[in-house]
Amino acid sequence: MPIREPSIRYDDEGDILYVSFRPGQKAMGVNLTEHILLRLNPKTKAAIGLTLLDYSKLVQPTEVGPRSFPLSRLDDLPAELRRTVITLLTTPPVNHFLKVSLYAPSAKRRLPLLFVERSALAMAA
Repeated sequence: MPIREPSIRYDDEGDILYVSFRPGQKAMGVNLTEHILLRLNPKTKAAIGLTLLDYSKLVQPTEVGPRSFPLSRLDDLPAELRRTVITLLTTPPVNHFLKVSLYAPSAKRRLPLLFVERSALAMAA
């Protein structure tokens, strides 16, 4: 199924941003962080949408750039689901909204980080 323009809806009262890539499709949710939920179809491995809780805090810049969040919950996922999530995070349409980087404090320790691409969501704010 071809991907259409995402549907973006902001709940001002709850400060929640909903991004839907495939409206109406059933999905399971994967908590990426305390405030970011990726919805996906585990059978087709397609991104269905994103839910961003406390959206205004997620996109609030720091003095040195975008606010980043550790993807520490990836370690809790089964290996196959973790690979699917990483693929979805690094490919369109998800990577238009979320950006992933890697912090490596040592040769053995690697911590993936995530930030919200504010420019892609500017129309919703």
